Amino acid sequence: MSTTEITSDNFQSIVEGNETVVLDCWASWCGPCRAFAPVYEAASERHQGIVWGKLDTEAQQELAAAFDIRSIPTVMVFRQGILLFRQAGMLPAKALDELVGEVQGLDMDDVRRQIEEHEKAHAEGRCDHDHGHDHEH
Repeated sequence: MSTTEITSDNFQSIVEGNETVVLDCWASWCGPCRAFAPVYEAASERHQGIVWGKLDTEAQQELAAAFDIRSIPTVMVFRQGILLFRQAGMLPAKALDELVGEVQGLDMDDVRRQIEEHEKAHAEGRCDHDHGHDHEH
């Protein structure tokens, strides 16, 4: 399977319309991005049934800004429309394979329950960890 170009026009339909989406945020001028590209492409061949998206941060600046992409490459993984993983930097092939396995093995009902509990804790002012944002809503 080849990679899919992700744009602001198709992002939502791809993430919501597919079980699992792995996203590589990159730019053509980025040396590490160019080095990571064949590793990412090979992973897309090994893991059929998953959408392997490429988000060109230069061409899709609005979408990159919406995700607050500050370092590239950045890899994100969505399952059932939920962002489950985000990490800047190149991942080795083995780490990509392990990541896909872990994401595929998650109980998404449990994930949704945890998100709901976390959002409730926020609403009640009980969130006890830092998200990198101000908790004074």
